[in-house]
Amino acid sequence: MRRVGRGAIFEYMRPVAVVGVGKTSFGAFPDRDLRSLAVEASQKCLDDAHVRPDQVQAFYLGNFAGPAFVGQNHLAPYVAASMGVVDVPATRFEAACASSGSAFFHAWSAVAAGLYDLVLVVGVEKMTNQPTPKVAEILASAGDLEGEIKAGATFPALFAMIARRHMHQYGTTREQLAAVAVKNHANGAKNPYAHMRKVITVEQALAGKPVADPLTVYDCSLISDGAAAVLLAPLERASEFTDRPVRVLACAQSGDHLALQEKEDITTFPAVRRAAEKAYRMAGVTAADIEFAEVHDCFTIAEIIAIEDLGFVHKGEGGPYTAEGRTCPAGEKPVNTSGGLKSKGHPVGATGVAQICDVALQIRGQAGELQLRRHSLGLAQNLGGSGATGVVTILGAP
Repeated sequence: MRRVGRGAIFEYMRPVAVVGVGKTSFGAFPDRDLRSLAVEASQKCLDDAHVRPDQVQAFYLGNFAGPAFVGQNHLAPYVAASMGVVDVPATRFEAACASSGSAFFHAWSAVAAGLYDLVLVVGVEKMTNQPTPKVAEILASAGDLEGEIKAGATFPALFAMIARRHMHQYGTTREQLAAVAVKNHANGAKNPYAHMRKVITVEQALAGKPVADPLTVYDCSLISDGAAAVLLAPLERASEFTDRPVRVLACAQSGDHLALQEKEDITTFPAVRRAAEKAYRMAGVTAADIEFAEVHDCFTIAEIIAIEDLGFVHKGEGGPYTAEGRTCPAGEKPVNTSGGLKSKGHPVGATGVAQICDVALQIRGQAGELQLRRHSLGLAQNLGGSGATGVVTILGAP
């Protein structure tokens, strides 16, 4: 095994495949608890791969704030044992909104390194049982507590500052932000699993209730409940579980400062750029090769910055590129055909794995009304906080 770069990339690791996927609907479910959501997604995933719980060799859970939202700690074995996955390592990963993206990264690493053959990765969050002010307080704990949060900052406020700076530097407009929302709502309206299946217009988006200038309610992702799961296996064994394996061509995670004040330029997320560079190098592809993507649109400005940081467009061109319709399903680079966090919903700990499920379903040709014409090479980008964690995964047909 040869070490490359800063100890982050290893060659001669075995190829890995997604052999099962499972999701719950995203939404507000007052009669559901965290465990039932996670178990539903997990069971759907195992059924999809024709695997029994006692065949799973490790269980990785992505969850941001279960203890704060529902009062339960020790969540990984709490969920795993409920579905019969026992006598194996069960570990929870927390990386803010990138919690299950990080869980997937570590699960992929373990299978690629030969530690396990079957690893179940689950992301889950139960948020709607708390009032909105409490949700905002819990979410804010993913930011810089001593600096930004004690000064009264929330994530809408932080991303509003990011949006204002992007507008100042590159001429991005509110209409271009609204174009992200309009596109993702149109996509989500076709997604039976989406939280908000509602088509909107640019005029509605611009006239939405103000949240943090220049962001309106239509620029902000939803408070949601939900879960998603994927099963990983060595590619050489994939045919034992499915006739439609999806190869994990690359997965990379990087980190950065939590506080905006510590960043040189708040209109870009270095953790995403670095993770993308590593992933492209690992997969042997370029940004131009990616046919479609699910990116982290926690706020509309985040999608614009994501397509810039991922190299789909040059810096400052994300707004016009979106407004021209080039990220629509019929465009040259479809982005968030699932509806994204904006319309599909954002149960924080579930988002990263849900993105991977959606990319995998596209590659398998099982995306239903959302199915794209070109769907052999897709990318998922998961963001934690205001850019402190970035996870980029590239999936392709085997």
